[in-house]
Amino acid sequence: MSGRIVYAAAPSRLHFGLFSFGQVEGPKFGGVGLMIDNPQLRLTIAPADLWEVHVAGESNGPVAARIQRCADRLVRAGWLRELPRCRVELESLPRQHAGLGSGTQLALSVATGLNAFVGGPQRSAEELATATGRGARSAIGIHGFLKGGLLIEMGKRAGDPLGTMYARATLPSQWRFVLLCPPGEGLSGDEERQAFERLSPVPAEVSDALRNTALREMLPTAKAGDFERFSKALYEFGHRAGDCFAALQGGPYRGHRVGKLVETLRGMGIEGVGQSSWGPTVFALHPDEAAALRTIEQLKAHDGMHDVQITVASPQNLGARIEVKACEQGIPQKPPLQR
Repeated sequence: MSGRIVYAAAPSRLHFGLFSFGQVEGPKFGGVGLMIDNPQLRLTIAPADLWEVHVAGESNGPVAARIQRCADRLVRAGWLRELPRCRVELESLPRQHAGLGSGTQLALSVATGLNAFVGGPQRSAEELATATGRGARSAIGIHGFLKGGLLIEMGKRAGDPLGTMYARATLPSQWRFVLLCPPGEGLSGDEERQAFERLSPVPAEVSDALRNTALREMLPTAKAGDFERFSKALYEFGHRAGDCFAALQGGPYRGHRVGKLVETLRGMGIEGVGQSSWGPTVFALHPDEAAALRTIEQLKAHDGMHDVQITVASPQNLGARIEVKACEQGIPQKPPLQR
């Protein structure tokens, strides 16, 4: 069997907060986010006799259905003439509806992978958004898939396929995020759309303050590698952005459990703490791996941590990695994909 085999590895996304929503005029949403190397999505597309989808640990389940819907959209968009004869195998997927952007990374990995499999042209962020139906609000996950790093986007106007990326910065490679994810799910789909319809518009002065913090504090301190000032700005931005959702969340964070995790981490002297997107993932920024591991050891002594998933992640400054290999006489052994 000849053809191509495609390997994809995509990062996760932390979303620190939106600039605005609900206004009648001007761009909506926008915000700040970061790509991280762990947990990671891994996908392989290889030649097969028929079109087939396989998801590790799942048989004809919801994730396989999402991959199928994405592929069908690519046919309708003209990226594919028909479903190609290949096996799409999802080996790992970050926890869904947890604030890590796994839905967007899955759709983009499938779209980019299948496009590479059939030898299609390189696609822009706007083309990816339109073909996959992603980026209805935040564009961080799409721009981050392509570029990685810390991203600031200024929102989208009616009719725009995607929010405009304003600035990007790389974070120091030695910095680490400790991720704490308790049970539960953030909002998504129709539930998320309905939530935004119920929320009051963000006041203009709040949006201005959020943009000011992002552009005058977060961006320059990220570029300078100033850990202390960036951590302070990160917390302030997330807390203020979270207050815009207080009517639904009961405060700047999603419920008592998430709020308590933030309080615990701050009580340990960690400045750069916040909630990613709708949660329930909480992040805590550390200057290096050793500091992150010390925090994890200290957390073990706290009550109520038995069901919290704990992960250490690095900034991912490259975006997704897509490798295309020639496939002659069967499927070659998988090479190790770098983060």
